[in-house]
Amino acid sequence: MEMLWLWRRSLFAIIVAVGIAARPHRILLDTDVDSDDFFAMLYLLKLNTSQFDLQAVTINTNEWSDGGHSVNHIYDILYMMGRDDVAVGVGGEGGILEDGTIQPNVGGYIPIIDQGSGTAGPCRYRQTIPVGAGGRLYKDTNFGYRKSFLPQGSRRYSPLKQPTAQQVLIEKISNGPISLLVIGAHTNIAIFLMTNPHLKNNIEHIYIMGGGVRSKNPTGGNHGNLYTCFKSNPYAEFNFFGDPFAAYQVIHSGIPVTLVPLDATNTIPITQNFFEEFERNQHTYEAQYVFKTLKMVRDTWFDDKFYENCFMWDSFMSGVSTSIMRNLHKRNGENEFAEMEYMNITVITSNKPYGISDDGSNNLFDGRSVPKFNLTKNGVHSGHVQTGIRDPFCLQTNGIGRCKDGYTEKVSGPDSVRVLLATRAKQNRDKNSSLDREFFVSFLNVLNLPQNKGRFNFSSQFPYYKEVVYKPDFEGKKLGKTVVFDMDMSAGDFLALFYLLKVPVDTINLKAILVTPTGWTNAATIDVIYDLLHMMGRDDIIVGLGDSFGLNQSDPNNPSVGGCKYLKAIPHGSGGLLDSDTLFGLARDLPRSPRRYTAENSVEFGAPRNTDHPQLRQPLALEVWKSIVKSTDVGSKITILTNGPLTTLAKIILADANASSIIQDVFIVGGHIGYHRHDKGNVINVPLNIYAEMNMFLDPLAAKVVFDSMLDVTLIPLSMQRKVCLFPHFIKKLDFENKTPEARFSQRLLKRMYQLQQRNHRYQHMDTFLGEILGAVILTTDRQALNPTFQAKPLKVDATGDTSKDGQITVDPEQRKSIKILHKFDHVSYYDVFADRLADDKQSAVIGNFNEQKRIWSTPQSRTGNKS
Repeated sequence: MEMLWLWRRSLFAIIVAVGIAARPHRILLDTDVDSDDFFAMLYLLKLNTSQFDLQAVTINTNEWSDGGHSVNHIYDILYMMGRDDVAVGVGGEGGILEDGTIQPNVGGYIPIIDQGSGTAGPCRYRQTIPVGAGGRLYKDTNFGYRKSFLPQGSRRYSPLKQPTAQQVLIEKISNGPISLLVIGAHTNIAIFLMTNPHLKNNIEHIYIMGGGVRSKNPTGGNHGNLYTCFKSNPYAEFNFFGDPFAAYQVIHSGIPVTLVPLDATNTIPITQNFFEEFERNQHTYEAQYVFKTLKMVRDTWFDDKFYENCFMWDSFMSGVSTSIMRNLHKRNGENEFAEMEYMNITVITSNKPYGISDDGSNNLFDGRSVPKFNLTKNGVHSGHVQTGIRDPFCLQTNGIGRCKDGYTEKVSGPDSVRVLLATRAKQNRDKNSSLDREFFVSFLNVLNLPQNKGRFNFSSQFPYYKEVVYKPDFEGKKLGKTVVFDMDMSAGDFLALFYLLKVPVDTINLKAILVTPTGWTNAATIDVIYDLLHMMGRDDIIVGLGDSFGLNQSDPNNPSVGGCKYLKAIPHGSGGLLDSDTLFGLARDLPRSPRRYTAENSVEFGAPRNTDHPQLRQPLALEVWKSIVKSTDVGSKITILTNGPLTTLAKIILADANASSIIQDVFIVGGHIGYHRHDKGNVINVPLNIYAEMNMFLDPLAAKVVFDSMLDVTLIPLSMQRKVCLFPHFIKKLDFENKTPEARFSQRLLKRMYQLQQRNHRYQHMDTFLGEILGAVILTTDRQALNPTFQAKPLKVDATGDTSKDGQITVDPEQRKSIKILHKFDHVSYYDVFADRLADDKQSAVIGNFNEQKRIWSTPQSRTGNKS
């Protein structure tokens, strides 16, 4: 194998040297779209295209970002750079069967060891990555800069039309020799190699940022950098830990590999001198975008050691890899930026002793007479596989973890692979420069090059861009009862929000929206709420972001991380988070709000330091609740409508002893009371849980807290929701002339969901979202219109930790209070009530869509409206 590798490299070097092939190096980048990943991508895009041609970007979806947000982020960067020709692949709906058969288009949402037939599944490795602030929320929004800075082009995620990662890999690698740059978990590349061995010869080289062989983490001396998981695994680096079995397949593929591990990246920390030099040199839009991001990384860093502990990870690899390609006529990977050496390594995928089976940790071997993928019994993959942050097997009394999953270990023998390894960043040849690393100079120079530069940012692309905030004038108006809407941002929730905003303000005064990101979307989707409110002229409504985990679902020692015991029921791909985060591809048609999620913060609210604009800080749900309570007139009360898991409401109850005195009533859309065995719930991907409803299942302990509280609760159960789940009825009723913008958008969304349901089995549960509109209609509609009737019953929610029963509701006479349950209503008239409300031109949209916004910003006449 070693001789073959050396022969291939020598042959290619000869070809380049004699000028037989004058083509540019074709490159495919596989990325998890962390901040440093798009630094690397922008560096590649700036290089001379006659030398380096970035052909495609495939997105790794099981690490630092979420598919729907990250794919649109990449599209917007490419649009800014004038590179809409670069193919982008994400996700896919294929699975891996029990017998090891790999279906086409596996999406890479789940590590190979846990990949089943769909895109829902556990998060044994990904749970080490923070979900909210400091983690995926920051990356999905790029700290808030993604929306405020990047222009929005025509490319976007669209259901069943978006190219998958495997489709893009197959297309680009089939077209001829190409180099792969891998800067995330290796799932996509491993799946490709396992299913397309006939195309391996087209891959000239694989360059990888990841692993740590002889590295020492500056914060604790560990080999790895899993800072949330040191007590169970001090060896692994995030990219390799994201899918160790996949990394093993890539490293052992027989394709030449160059590794830029922590050994090298730990020698190129972001120094204060580099940071300050960068601050003085931002002459292109791409340089500005990178610096803004880097500055926010610094300002939100969890301690005072940013300059010692933040490194040039993926961007350094982009420099090393392209320098090696540029110098293929030289030996041993000689390049401008890093010292190199050859080393024999492997990737640890399981822990000794090998041959363990049936301990429940290793899906490749447990309970199988023939191991999956025909792996060797008692081989290196057959030991215990780490199951999570607090895997008892990995924890030791001395506090130093024993698990090595994802460790790139130096070894000898038959399981070793010879790779070219970067060991240290080279010093700057100019000893008089304040920049002490050669790559620092290149990075700043390349980003600021006038060629291949970005064309514009979001505001500069429009000659008459002007930020406008729309707030209604309620002076002299009598406002109705105060309502707070708690939503998990599913498609049905947005339809319900449209409806609530159309109800006359003298009937309800929608004061706030609380976001519970423990359901059908990731937290970054809060920006879609801001855009919808802007469209409807309601930039006055405050939006509070709830916690990222349900009650008792985060790690007890680190609340930023945790498992996905319940959330693993929700698919990551089609019909799941990918579609909900993008509102089925339609979110980008909404007008762009000046409000958005930002990572701006201040010491006053517990941040390590003040950022530049702390006044833009995203308020938290409990803070919004307290402000609403404080502003409520004496004697007045608040009605809460909740449309998702009851996490936020439960935390209000637990944090506010006086909640029951200020809350008039609570309308809960969710729950299922099974009176008969055939009367089943709607929890998907958990076959043993037959009778629970999804909102109750996703946070059963929160549901128990709410049901056991003293609040006046009205339940809109699943049985009632199912009476109004007919897509054709909604679509037909909204099919009138002179539609309001909100009616037009709602009909488009409903049509798209209905078409998807008819076309693909991944969308069979779409009618579930229609039922979520019902609570808003029941709450706000005159009783004579729908004639609702209610029953009171003592209800109990199961919350014992048994996922086969959690979330199930039963009638229990021993309960101390009764819950009011919607029993009947005029479900025939319901569709007319909904459509008539959206058709009303009163309280209609002040700006219809993003295209209308673009026209306004492209013409000299200004749009004023009510501004604040």
